[in-house]
This record gives sequence, structure tokens and C-alpha cells, in this order.
Amino acid sequence: MGQNKLFDNTETAFALKSDSELERAYFLFKMISNEPLVRIGTAVTNFAIKAHLPVQGLIRATVFDHFCGGVSEEDCISVVDKMYSKKVYSVLDYSVEGKEEETQFDAVLNKTIELLEFADEKDAMPFGVFKPTGLGRFLIWQKKTEGTPLTEAEEKEWKRIEERFDIVCKKAYDCDVALLVDGEESWMQDAADELVAKMMRKYNKEKAIVYNTLQLYRHDRLEYLQKLHEEARVYDFKIGIKIVRGAYMEKENERAKEKGYPTPICRDKQHTDENFDSTMKYILKNLNDISVFIGTHNENSSYMAMELIEELGIAKNDFRIWFGQLFGMSDHISFNMSEAGYNVAKYLPFGPVRDVMPYLIRRAEENTSVAGQTSRELNLLSQEKKRRKL
Repeated sequence: MGQNKLFDNTETAFALKSDSELERAYFLFKMISNEPLVRIGTAVTNFAIKAHLPVQGLIRATVFDHFCGGVSEEDCISVVDKMYSKKVYSVLDYSVEGKEEETQFDAVLNKTIELLEFADEKDAMPFGVFKPTGLGRFLIWQKKTEGTPLTEAEEKEWKRIEERFDIVCKKAYDCDVALLVDGEESWMQDAADELVAKMMRKYNKEKAIVYNTLQLYRHDRLEYLQKLHEEARVYDFKIGIKIVRGAYMEKENERAKEKGYPTPICRDKQHTDENFDSTMKYILKNLNDISVFIGTHNENSSYMAMELIEELGIAKNDFRIWFGQLFGMSDHISFNMSEAGYNVAKYLPFGPVRDVMPYLIRRAEENTSVAGQTSRELNLLSQEKKRRKL
């Protein structure tokens, strides 16, 4: 079987799905592929949740259970164990977004620590994850990035953000669990980059524990990585990097236009793809200094990575290289790659249904905007239905 056919194996891709789960997945992607329907569905869902209408059961049985692991970490265990039986690992992602108060930041801190302890006890969970704005107000990150002076109260807030960061990174180090720090909007990212690099200097002495995220629809990210690489050589630490294409494109372009600065985003999809692939090559050629989590739903990039790994004589299961996809999507990539011997992890979002909805809605919208993604999923699901004679 040629490498370029690896992702067509639907039997391996959907081995864990029962017939009814396969039907549900087909139904969901059919709905998502119908763009106006997504808009209507999104609006209705938002309204229903705000009005406290009893939609939770319906959401839970459809969208939520397809894209999420459960409402709590305990709730996720059966999903984690099931995937692990196929050598696919899990990254538990507490997907509650947009909180703004100190008590909520402390709650996220405690939750992240709990999850690191949880991961420490389960071989199936090699990573922890959090968002910088989960530990402090967006505005503070933005002011730090822009170099705007902070008020005395804000200085104290920033101190607390730094402390929370350090507590989480130290915990990851003590548990020996790698920690992925998610990427966010460009106008707060510099401050996060600096803080993450500081944590790498402190905790990545022997190997990568703390990972920063590069969103490669930004044309300046490879250059940023090369600078970080120079710094790592000087200060003698290892770099951990998660690479993704990026999640805030419309928002980035709109803000740049509105405020009259050049957009940080690549001018088109092709340039983003090229940027992603060159960054991936750079990392794989510098594996002694940089460990990588390749977060992609793109088949070409995945094939390219596999070819490079072979060319460079790197073992498929080298612990410094991970591939990752979101739960409920691209099973044809995840399960076929793990079957072929690569390290693969699924991002498994969880949390109370109403708190996770903004995340889910963003996913549905993202899915409709990625040309070809949804129709590819539909194609594979219908092939598997035929294979099973459903």
C-alpha cells in the first residue's frame, strides 16, 4: 500500500465507531457542509442556551458527544481508554473560553494542575494544555505586547499571571508531562511568547516540557522560531513547539484593516501551506534542539512529514515528534498514522455543555470555511457505510 493511500483506509479510520456513531457522524458533517444551516443552527443554539431552554440533552446527544470527550475529566476516561486501545493518545483540553475575573483565572490554574496530575497517572495522556488568556485578562496581555505602561493595579495583575504560569510549568516539570501553551491573537501574542520562552529557559534544560504554539498563517513565525533557536543555543535549553495553521484569520484581517496596519496573515492559503511546511522541515532537521507537536488536518502536510522522517532516518515513534488532530475530525489521519507506528494524539475538549458551546460553534464555522475538509469527511464516512453495508 503506497504511502499516499494511507489515509483512504476507512476500516482503520472508523474502527472505534459503532454503526450508530457512524450514522451520527455522517448526519453531522452533512449538516455542517450546508453552510446556511450552520448559521441557523448556531443562532438557534446560542439563543436557546441564553434563554436556558432545555437544548442541552439534544446538543449532548449530537454535536457535543461527537466533538467532545465529556463534561468532566472522569467523564472522558472511557473515550481516552477506547482511543488508547488503538494507540491514539489524548490531550484533555478544558475548553471554557472568555473568562475575565481573577477567581476564574485561579479556577483555570487549579483545573490545569489537576489535569497534569491526571495525565501523570495515565500513559494515554502525554500532554497538558492551556490558553494564556485562561490565566489572565486579555487586555493585560495586549498592553504588555504593545508596550503600553501598566497601572499599579495592572502591574500586580501581571505579576499574578507570571506566578500562575510558573506554577503550571513547574507542575508539568515535576510530573514530567509536556505542556502545550495555545496560540492566540497576534496583538497579545508577543507577551505570551516572551513568558513562554522564559519558562523554556527554566524548565526545558534536559528536554522539551513547555511548548509554545506557532500559528503559521502568520508570515513572521518561522523567523520568530529561528531567533528562539539562537536563544536556545546561547542559554542551552530545548524548545518545544506546536505548529498549527491558525484559528483567528478573519478576526486578524478585519482588525488590521480597521486599524490600518499590514495584516500579519499570509496573503493566501498557498502561502500559509508553504509557511507551515517550511517550518515543519526546519524543525525536523533540528530535532536535537526542537521537539514538535504537528497539529494538522492537512493530508499533504502529514504525508510530507512522514516522507521527511523517513528521509532523515528518524524513527517513526521518536518521542520528540507528535501528530495531533481534534477529536471528532480527521480520524482517517489519526488512526491510520497511529496504526502505521507514529505518535498521534487527539485534542479532546471537555467541560460543561453550555461553557463549551462557544468552542463548538467556532469549530463548526471553521469547518465550513476549510474548503474540501467537510466533503472529504463525508466521502470517507459514506465509503465506510458502504463497506459495512449500512
